[in-house]
Amino acid sequence: MPAMNDPGDVVFGTGPGPGEPPGTAVAVLDAGGSVTGWTPEARRLLGYEAAQVVGRPAAVLLAQPEDGAREAPAAAERSRAGGTWSGPVEVRHRDGRVFPVDLRVCPLAGQGPGGGASWLVMADARRETVRARWNAAAAESLLVRSPIAVAVWDPQLRYIWVNETLAGENRIPGERWPGHRIDDVLPGIVDTPPFEAVMRQVLASGVPVLGYEYSRQTAGDSPHHKHTYSISFYRVDGAGGVPMAIVGMRADVTANRRARARLDLLSEASTRIGTTLDVLRTAQELADYAVPLLADFVTVDLSEAVPIGDEPLARLESEDGLTAVFRRGGIASIHHESESLWGRGEPVYVPPSSPFVEVLATGRSVLQPVLDVSPGNWLEVDPARAQVIRDTGMHSLMVTPIRARGETLGVAAFVRNDTPAPFEEDDLLLAEELVSRAALSLDNARRYAGERAAALALQRNLLPRYLGGGCTLEIVSRYLPADVAHGVGGDWYDVIPLSGARTALVVGDVVGHGINAAATMGRLRTAVRTLADMDLDPDEVLTHLDRTVVQLNDEDPEAASAAIVLGGTCLYAVYDPIHRCLDVARAGHPPPLVVDPAAGVTFPALPAGAPLGLGLPVFETSRIELPEGGTVVLYTDGMVETRDHDIDFGIARMAAAIRPLDGPLEDLASAVCATITASGTLSDDATLLMVRPRFLEADQVAAWDLAAEAAVVGEARAMAARQLEVWGLPHLVPTTELIVGELVTNAVLHGAAPVRLRLIRHAVLVCEVFDAGGGQPRPRSAGPDDEGGRGLMLVARSCRRFGTRRQSEGKTVWAELALPTEC
Repeated sequence: MPAMNDPGDVVFGTGPGPGEPPGTAVAVLDAGGSVTGWTPEARRLLGYEAAQVVGRPAAVLLAQPEDGAREAPAAAERSRAGGTWSGPVEVRHRDGRVFPVDLRVCPLAGQGPGGGASWLVMADARRETVRARWNAAAAESLLVRSPIAVAVWDPQLRYIWVNETLAGENRIPGERWPGHRIDDVLPGIVDTPPFEAVMRQVLASGVPVLGYEYSRQTAGDSPHHKHTYSISFYRVDGAGGVPMAIVGMRADVTANRRARARLDLLSEASTRIGTTLDVLRTAQELADYAVPLLADFVTVDLSEAVPIGDEPLARLESEDGLTAVFRRGGIASIHHESESLWGRGEPVYVPPSSPFVEVLATGRSVLQPVLDVSPGNWLEVDPARAQVIRDTGMHSLMVTPIRARGETLGVAAFVRNDTPAPFEEDDLLLAEELVSRAALSLDNARRYAGERAAALALQRNLLPRYLGGGCTLEIVSRYLPADVAHGVGGDWYDVIPLSGARTALVVGDVVGHGINAAATMGRLRTAVRTLADMDLDPDEVLTHLDRTVVQLNDEDPEAASAAIVLGGTCLYAVYDPIHRCLDVARAGHPPPLVVDPAAGVTFPALPAGAPLGLGLPVFETSRIELPEGGTVVLYTDGMVETRDHDIDFGIARMAAAIRPLDGPLEDLASAVCATITASGTLSDDATLLMVRPRFLEADQVAAWDLAAEAAVVGEARAMAARQLEVWGLPHLVPTTELIVGELVTNAVLHGAAPVRLRLIRHAVLVCEVFDAGGGQPRPRSAGPDDEGGRGLMLVARSCRRFGTRRQSEGKTVWAELALPTEC
């Protein structure tokens, strides 16, 4: 006996709460008119417990039992003929009260003795209100004309009753259902064993099952289409709690399930398409995801709006009347791409009348559930494609535009050959939503690829194409751009020849990535070259460079308001092959490594300095004595910083890669770069500059101290001429005597003691004259009546380079003469 109900209770719900009016009372009568089922609402309406009425004639509940007994056969006959009977009657409460009710009677089948008729009786207390009339109509609609299919089975799982919705949906009249099982009425349509197993579970336990889903074909479905239904079962109990029937209420959830499945697919697609900023990879991800999920063969063809390859499509010649309109970006097939006439990145030729060109031009999708291969269509001018269609059995086609931000980037074609079901409107909707999401990723990749290509071109054009160390330096460089996920950085390096056989070495890194960083790098590199030409000390160069960065930030108020500021780090060093040293200043940049073949790799302790752009010009120049046969390694932070380790680890790893210590620079540079590329993609651009000094020998430099008087000019010319004879450069004697005479004369007349003359022979011949005076000698054009002022003009026209460098104790005026051959 159920714990919550008396014998014979039929549970359709919890019923109204205390103090609420009764709802619809329901009872079940057998063919003789005796009560076999009694609900809690019936108990609330008439006051009788189930045990008091089950098995008794229902007529005893009427106000006039004798009249009810006489009228019952006629009412039963009317109910059999019309399906239901309804009308007002008077009933007697257990306490003796008589009151009217609205009564409705529906016939059931297979429940009476010998399989005779039985009756479902519903009663509502009569109220002359709108609510009472609405309740009556709603109760009838729920059982008979409800849009939700309702069925009642007996304990042997035979149909007792079905409503009009279920009968009409299957095109089987309602009177043909009772007494039959599911397979008798719907043979082969429903997977009956699991379906009936759920029903038996409900009959055995009495616990309702809600939302059991199953799929089946209905009378109007195509062979490849099924509906999805959700049905809920609950048990109806008779006297003594004996299961009397099971009721199923079923709803069509096909549209909801398709929508949910579509959302699930699109959600998964967002994690699998557009994982990188690479155009071809994104196109391939779209094709891979759609096969076999949606189609058997998919192509993603990109228009000229997405530049791929070196040759524009417009420049490609037509082939047999076909025009190169696309480049293939992605291919996927269940047959390993055997259907594709073109590979990834190759131009795709199509007829102007093809659906592909139509979709590209109109921006609207094309759906051909049955692929049109009729005579006279576009395939007649594309025989190769027509042959593939015949050979592979393609029978259904969808073509959707790839549109993003108002621009059509190409088309995606979906084909079925092995899958027999043709494409439907739901498939096209899914394809359009899938492609629209992929289009945004493709457009982002396209924009990024364009910006990155421009930035790389700018960066590479701004970096030095030839690093000339002359006779005093062996130089090797490496530039490793960051991987595609992080863009182009602002790394730069430079080697700048200075006067006196010296060389400036520069490595820098601008904050940020992309074309803006590359442009900033170009501005700073130009500024450094200008400052280097002034022959300033390293700390002075960085001080002026920091001021330049600050001024550039001040001149761009929009960038400042958006917290976009220029900045970066820099290392500036001056190598002197005569004194065998390196003068270095740092602006927040990693320190150099010095490789001594005898002592190993060392890290000189140098003041770090502040990064550029902060306006803190506290930079110091430090001198490093260089070992014989040693190597100096300059680099940016991308060489030593990784996501997993700090900069100290990176520096130690780089130092360990420099083996052997005196090995060829090309080999050492490759070994260092291999340590960072082996660990995966770079998080930042990486730049490496390795230099191996070649010191000048003592016999390559000649120097003399001169008296600060006019008579010394001739002596200086003679000493210079003799030195050139020793060096085997007699052809340069006249020019050198002219230059030495003019420079010494200027030092004696306009400078101050001491005065020194120095000649340096390396890749060029250098003539230097030092004096302790101030001023900045400059060539000028003398007038026809001027007696002087032509000396420096003659010097400038006689040499390949000429200039002045300031020093703390004075100035040096220098000139370079080209040698016939390199040293």
